[in-house]
Amino acid sequence: MARNPVGWFEIYVQDMERARKFYETVLETQFERLESPGVEMWAFPMSMESSGSSGSLVKMPGIASGGNSVLVYFSCADCAAEAGRVVKAGGRIQKEKFSIGQYGFVALALDTEGNMFGLHSMQ
Repeated sequence: MARNPVGWFEIYVQDMERARKFYETVLETQFERLESPGVEMWAFPMSMESSGSSGSLVKMPGIASGGNSVLVYFSCADCAAEAGRVVKAGGRIQKEKFSIGQYGFVALALDTEGNMFGLHSMQ
């Protein structure tokens, strides 16, 4: 396989404004509106020339958030920094920063919609 296995991700939400504010605060980023008929989508920053994957927040009638069927990990310089903004942004910490050996560190959190996500860093 010439590419990383993840090409895109979607995080389903019930309250788009609340979810956008949460991720913009925790990750210190801004979203871009994507046009999609019948679906509200806001994309994380992306560049087709960069490595890694991007994705979006999605609000779709009949699709509930939460349930943790997909776990997305966001890359960070030090995942403790982003984890430190989770509670203030309205989420909660599931598991504080911990070592995963030679692969770095992760923290697990829940967003304002009940979705669990991971934060990953090498330090």
